[in-house]
Amino acid sequence: MLWMSFALAGEPVASTASHHEVVRLEPGEDPRARLEALQSERGWTGASIVSAVGSLTEASLRYADEPDETHVRGPLEVVSLSGTLGPDGPHLHLSVSDRRGRTRGGHLGHGSTVYTTLELVILVLDDVTLARETDPATTWEELAPRHTPPTN
Repeated sequence: MLWMSFALAGEPVASTASHHEVVRLEPGEDPRARLEALQSERGWTGASIVSAVGSLTEASLRYADEPDETHVRGPLEVVSLSGTLGPDGPHLHLSVSDRRGRTRGGHLGHGSTVYTTLELVILVLDDVTLARETDPATTWEELAPRHTPPTN
């Protein structure tokens, strides 16, 4: 049994039930769309990307404090992909590097496409809901984790 703790304003939310899922995305797939579909289809109330290895032909990134996404053409190596998935939507960050090693990163948007493969290991929290609520200080939809006992 894995025990994890999350903190929101100093109050931890503990997970005692979790499992991992391993997924391989194929050429042409949109990583964000596929992750959103998996979350919905499998009913994950909380999940996190643990590992991501692969390549993209194009990356859709939204840079800090920018309203629109930028499309970066590849081929690109996925340097990192991290973030959370929950019923209120994902919060995912992607870093990619080009053939010269130049690296860009930001929020993963819709419209990225897998080049050869994208191998993902996903930690699914069976008893935590990763909800999002408007934070009065930031005015953004911020993480609001809640303990939710498994229905099994």
